[in-house]
Amino acid sequence: MSDPIVVAEGLHKSFGGTHALRGLDLSVRKGTVCGVLGPNGAGKTTAVRILATLSDPDAGHARIAGYDVVREADEVRARIGLAGQSAAVDEKLTGRGNLRMFGRLSHLPRHHAHRRADELLERFGLMDAADRPVLGYSGGMRRRLDLITCLILRPQVLFLDEPTTGLDPRSRGEIWDSIRDLVADGTTVLLTTQYLDEADRLADDIAVIDHGQVIATGTPDELKATIGDRLDVVLEDPAALATATAVLNTLTGNDPTTTDTDRLSVALPGGRLRLADIVRELDRAAVAAADVSLRRPTLDEVFLRLTDRKEETAR
Repeated sequence: MSDPIVVAEGLHKSFGGTHALRGLDLSVRKGTVCGVLGPNGAGKTTAVRILATLSDPDAGHARIAGYDVVREADEVRARIGLAGQSAAVDEKLTGRGNLRMFGRLSHLPRHHAHRRADELLERFGLMDAADRPVLGYSGGMRRRLDLITCLILRPQVLFLDEPTTGLDPRSRGEIWDSIRDLVADGTTVLLTTQYLDEADRLADDIAVIDHGQVIATGTPDELKATIGDRLDVVLEDPAALATATAVLNTLTGNDPTTTDTDRLSVALPGGRLRLADIVRELDRAAVAAADVSLRRPTLDEVFLRLTDRKEETAR
């Protein structure tokens, strides 16, 4: 396995009385997507700002492609791109004009900036709108344009801070395809997102941050495996909800959650229960089930379990 291209070790950062980072450690493999998840205020944005040289840590250190983000900030900036939550393009300029401007601001020769702008417009499906003012672009087109402005200098690492916030499903899918194309070409992407399905679809690895620390890491499947399979039960009669809850609690040792008046979900202990056993016990308790099914947990359930546990530990 190649050495990580993004490394953070023991990062601390405070703002007045708020301790945003409390010894954060992070490692991102080259040529992958790392999804960074966490509740609001967990420290995600602070960590990204430090890694992108926009803020200095109070303690600890971080490296991008082997360069220290504080002592060698210029070297780091030459190797990264950053797209924030809001598109930073000029609405009065055309798409082509925006990219050429960013190229010139990045100190590319004029002819090189023009050629690079056309390459990116063609590659990301914006050539047909290249000479239209950005004011007339859809939300998805603006986000794509904002994304490719970060690629003018072919960054080794691209930081994406909630890149699909507010977009419709079609536009989100277009951004996802663009991110996959970048990674296929060797770019490493560090993605912060509030959409757990987005992280599940895109991320090779996930880091969950809470209270300024990384509390869990792994692939989406590895994180899901930590809480085991789920059992979902749909009742024919919602009046049987209390009885069904008691049966499932006895069988699994876990408290079921109610997802609707007639639906229950509960974590299963590994390897100890079969679906037939569960159906049999429900029948004995005179609980009629319209459907009983096993499934892997969603990343949303993993996230809630991890962050809930962290809050309980902190109290």
